[in-house]
Amino acid sequence: MKKVFFLLAGVVLLWSCNSSDKGELVGVQNRPIFEDIDLKGMVFINQGNFSMGAGTQNATYGVPAQPRTMQVGSYFMDETEITNNEYRQFVNWVIDSIARRMLGEAGIDGFLIEEDEYGEPLEPAILNKKEKIMWDEQETREALEDLYLPEKDRFYRRRTIDPAKLNYEYYWIDYQEASRKETATAVRPEYQGTMFAPRPKGLNNRSSLIKREVVNIYPDTLCWVHDYTYSMNEDFTRQYFTSPAYDNYPVVGVSWVQAKAFCVWRSNYLNQYLESIDYTQMNDFRLPTEAEWEFAARGGIAGESYPWGGPYVRNPNGCFLANYEPLKGAYDDDGGVKTLMVGHYAPNDYGLYDMSGNVSEWCLDAYNHSTYVVANALSPYYNYNADANAAPVMKEKVIRGGSWKDQKYFIQVQTRTYEFQDSAKSYIGFRCVQPYLGRVKGDNLRSASNVVR
Repeated sequence: MKKVFFLLAGVVLLWSCNSSDKGELVGVQNRPIFEDIDLKGMVFINQGNFSMGAGTQNATYGVPAQPRTMQVGSYFMDETEITNNEYRQFVNWVIDSIARRMLGEAGIDGFLIEEDEYGEPLEPAILNKKEKIMWDEQETREALEDLYLPEKDRFYRRRTIDPAKLNYEYYWIDYQEASRKETATAVRPEYQGTMFAPRPKGLNNRSSLIKREVVNIYPDTLCWVHDYTYSMNEDFTRQYFTSPAYDNYPVVGVSWVQAKAFCVWRSNYLNQYLESIDYTQMNDFRLPTEAEWEFAARGGIAGESYPWGGPYVRNPNGCFLANYEPLKGAYDDDGGVKTLMVGHYAPNDYGLYDMSGNVSEWCLDAYNHSTYVVANALSPYYNYNADANAAPVMKEKVIRGGSWKDQKYFIQVQTRTYEFQDSAKSYIGFRCVQPYLGRVKGDNLRSASNVVR
């Protein structure tokens, strides 16, 4: 017994000698270093508070707004709306992934990784993105035949990808459900009525909080036709999303559900790269909350109705400052009939383009005319009910900024309106935000002793 005691004492003494903390509380060492990343095409916006809903005209559908001071944290925001070409990167990634899965399941080697580094089977198998797809090889063409439109549906026999097959699968955690009291206090049957009840939050329900979504992500290119009676917009229907001429125009025909899926893909796409270089993962991209959108649109100018400040929609030279409908039916007076290339007009003081006009933009929130009253000022986000049987009002999502088809009331920064989350319109696009990891930029120092107080 004495030998065991001296052996343990020796181990403790040896550990103490080799420890560099000298018994002090120094935290876990060799943690990854976090440094700010300037994300391409995004603008950093410092935290702040503002009077949400303030402006010269502040009524939507006859319901007067009640301006209220709201607080937002720091975040990055896309300087322009997501463009056709940026969204096409998402579409092509999904096509590539589906093709790899089909090739692997057809027995073609190299496209599926079925075992981990320890030889254990992976269920499901992981796609090998490094293997090159030989699209023109006969074996590949045969294996991928179901990815294309059937011959009877081909136009001039062109072998075209079937948009209906472009489904993106992703998962998310329902934190709203996890926070509910009935979930937090769930009790295993064997513990009912015992000293062990209630159980810790989520103990018995964690798997039920992980939600699976499958979303068809191809834009509705027919939106240019079905948005208008006796439509004459067929040219945009044929070419708007596919032609390089429109690469830098805002993507439209994308529903709120599709925009959300894009944000999930973009998050995973960035974080998988950061993981490959052993870098700290970043916060997920998402749609902006209504408060974040309005705070950004104002560009630091308080109380005005437009991103450029002031009550006017023209500059001193008489030039229009946004793409909208200046007069009834006179769409081209501002230089554009429908959508224009992003960044065509000058940015606001935060460096954000097209916060008024061009296309309206999806926000994360569900629409409620009383949002300013019911929302928490510290976390101004009116959450939606993710349940499939949710009341219809919960599926009405906020859109902001007005579009090329709207008159000037709708391009004011405080004007609110909505569309259903599964609708796709020729006048609605979106941009992403990424919440900042920390307080303000430059605040993440390596040592607390370096913080300026």
